Amino acid sequence: MPTYKTARLLVATVTDDRARWNEKYDDPDFDLPDDPIPELERRIDTVPDGRALDVATGTGRNALFLAEHGYDVDAIDVSDAALERARDRAAERGVEVDWIRTDLAEFDLEGEHAGEYDVITVSFFAALEHLPALKEALAPGGVLVYEHHLRSSDPIEVGPSSDGHRYRSNDLLRACLDLTILHYEERRREVIGGTAAVVTLVARNSRGGAQSYPLLDE
Repeated sequence: MPTYKTARLLVATVTDDRARWNEKYDDPDFDLPDDPIPELERRIDTVPDGRALDVATGTGRNALFLAEHGYDVDAIDVSDAALERARDRAAERGVEVDWIRTDLAEFDLEGEHAGEYDVITVSFFAALEHLPALKEALAPGGVLVYEHHLRSSDPIEVGPSSDGHRYRSNDLLRACLDLTILHYEERRREVIGGTAAVVTLVARNSRGGAQSYPLLDE
């Protein structure tokens, strides 16, 4: 159980993060992609139907895509300003999402939401320490789709200014080896604002030597 000091530190950290991200999202020039994670879009017909969780939803690109494909979606973000933008986009597109203002550390993944989600998406949010809890929230056969910035020796134009907020090569892969890895890739690609070094992982909550694998269009 967290101590009083730890709890106060968590509240202070969340408050600081909320203020920082609200300032970013209040800037009309701060923009995020409209499209979902490319590998999610590619595989949407192969992942299980049902409930979905979008972590650090921002303006809701993954949450809206999943809702349009029939999922019951919970979307969490620490920023009020981000969720206000996301709600406006949902209204424009005529879809419903449960937008939840919270920090991931405060969302009860291992208790109330354990085994609840058939799909969990995470975009550009450093959350390795939360991966055990995220995996607990996956339903049997549920799929995690995760992308984040990488440390790179190549010239890149987009991403955190500090390597402390980027993953090293294979960090995400090693953290998910207790799942079935359906896709893993580290590469540079074009995103809004320029070139980024990005890791993409798709992993299923299943185990065993002989499993079923989706047939994808090339």
